[in-house]
Amino acid sequence: MSDPKNLFAALFEPRRIALIGASADPTKTTSRPQRFLRKHGFTGEILPVNPSRDEILGDKAFRDLASIPGEIDHAYILLNGGAAVAALADCGRRGVKVASILAGGFADAGAAGASLQDQLSRIVAQTGIRLVGPNSIGTVSTDPPMALTANAAFAVDRLRAGRWAVVSQSGSLIGALLSRADARGVGFSRLISVGNEVDLAVGEIADLLVDDPRTDAILLFMETLRDGERLARAARRAHAAGKPVIAYKLGRSEIGQALAKSHTGAIAGSDATFDAFCRRHGIARVSMFESLVDVPALLVGRPPAGGRRVAVATTTGGGAAMVVDNMAMAGLDIADPPPALVDWLKPRGIAAGDGKLIDLTLAGAKPEIVAGTIERLLAHDGNDAVIFVVGSSAQFNPELAVEPLLRFARTAKPFAVALTPAAEKSLALLTAAGVPAFRHPESCAEAMALCLLRPAPQPVPALAEPSRASLDALAAGRINGFDERRAADLFAALGVPVAKSLAVPDAKRVAAAVAEVGAPVALKVLSPDIAHKTEAGGVALGLPDGQMAAVAAREIERRVRAHAPGAALEGFLIQKMEKGLAEVILGFRRDPLVGPTITVGLGGVLAEIYRDASTRLAPVDETEARQMIGEVKGLATIRGYRNLPKGDVAALAKTIAAFSALAHEAFADVAEAEVNPLLVKGEGVVAVDGLVVLR
Repeated sequence: MSDPKNLFAALFEPRRIALIGASADPTKTTSRPQRFLRKHGFTGEILPVNPSRDEILGDKAFRDLASIPGEIDHAYILLNGGAAVAALADCGRRGVKVASILAGGFADAGAAGASLQDQLSRIVAQTGIRLVGPNSIGTVSTDPPMALTANAAFAVDRLRAGRWAVVSQSGSLIGALLSRADARGVGFSRLISVGNEVDLAVGEIADLLVDDPRTDAILLFMETLRDGERLARAARRAHAAGKPVIAYKLGRSEIGQALAKSHTGAIAGSDATFDAFCRRHGIARVSMFESLVDVPALLVGRPPAGGRRVAVATTTGGGAAMVVDNMAMAGLDIADPPPALVDWLKPRGIAAGDGKLIDLTLAGAKPEIVAGTIERLLAHDGNDAVIFVVGSSAQFNPELAVEPLLRFARTAKPFAVALTPAAEKSLALLTAAGVPAFRHPESCAEAMALCLLRPAPQPVPALAEPSRASLDALAAGRINGFDERRAADLFAALGVPVAKSLAVPDAKRVAAAVAEVGAPVALKVLSPDIAHKTEAGGVALGLPDGQMAAVAAREIERRVRAHAPGAALEGFLIQKMEKGLAEVILGFRRDPLVGPTITVGLGGVLAEIYRDASTRLAPVDETEARQMIGEVKGLATIRGYRNLPKGDVAALAKTIAAFSALAHEAFADVAEAEVNPLLVKGEGVVAVDGLVVLR
């Protein structure tokens, strides 16, 4: 089904739904979709399919799909394994527009399940049917009502309608979001569990929701990323439509990075690369699950505001300190109290000019003081946003410090309220009035940081056609394998300055090469089979003359053969010793989730320990490269720190941009590439070691 409007209607607003494998036993999971459809007001036709029943829960049942007259918009397959595969094939032949499969046990369950999932893929390709799942717990709309789900969370008495949509790779987490949102008076427009994403995945469904007039924000719960290009397109279209895309993704740990062959692969794991993906395409990534419910209220209807100065007033010093602490960690600044407010509060017994916080605690929570303070803060040009933190009165006396805030809903300047105690009544009051309210200081700070600082989608820099020299260097590496010499040839052709060096085939020719290069030199073994020469004992540094270099070459050969007996040794690289003000690691990697990435970090042998790095999607231009340099704490010395000499940041940025050209499709078989270290000098940069790994 190629028409997005028809696909959207079949997914979220079907009129005729077949339930294949429906059960009349209300204790069984397979009875839930029929019961929930009726319970929550579905007005279309429900068509249960069960060969042993003529009627199920009051609806006429059909022996098979072929027995149902007319078109079928959506079929929910409630069968397992091979029976589910056969049912999908029947749906495809029958011309069903969309099918969902409840059962797991496919690619999530080993080789046998993966084989079944392959069969599903073939059916989709052959028949053109669109598939949600397998392992999809269902699809729900609240307007018009359509609860096509087996999720027990939808046994609630009523579904609260709202204007946020949820797309989740986890079925059970939809129920968790539903309950948390309902507790604070928040509802949703659409909710869908995509499961294993054989066909329809997060990106395509998010793209459909951009055009949904009943949806103002798109919330994503993600475990992985399978359709990055579609999600990128959806996020960019959503930004243009004024609909924030907010993502919570699992996978912040280091698990799964052990197979990376470069230091870059270990430093810029899937979490850093997903961050880079979100930054490039304007997705607001949140770190707390709770933020999926909390954050949209502050983002909907507000493009990134810019600025970072937040004024904070409070009736609880400790509660406000928690919010302020988290905001500082998120990169926000706390604005000074405006003089006009200080003067207004002084005769009321409040000394507001003694610190950053405007603490109203000693005066007690008085409605007129609370309202007057917020009014003056919102009017002041010296801040970009305002937060009010409420203490115990939110729980026991909302009329004192909460109700006065209701009139500040939908202000031109971002305004949010953080509640320190568990104050569900106050939370509901503020939410109903349209005032963004938070019960966690971390979530409040995260929401305000995203409101002010989240980047708009960034243009993708254009890539020039690769030079003949770079293509020749790549071809040589393909044929002979990439040792450091061939890696340096490729990097130099891209525009990366490399140290003067000379390759020789054996130890006998080392002394003559030293004379040509000029001592002191570094001596390195050449082998396409050894990624990290230092670990193999294949490097000697600071050799003062040819004689000592020749002795070192024989010792290196002995150590390397003991460390890696099967490695092909192609000789030695004699390299001019270079000095710099800082060592940088510059890495390129084709990430399996987001595609080409570029990483800049503090280099040398301790790169993986420090993990002080910045990652972006590749390619980058020099402007973005400078932003990356600014994010690496260890490079503060070359940016200008106290009386230390400055490094050539412009040359470093130019080199980063040049190296990122490996993202061009002509280099598609380069899986990883790395310069470590790249020495930054007072004038210029120079690469003194390199690695290229082909797919």
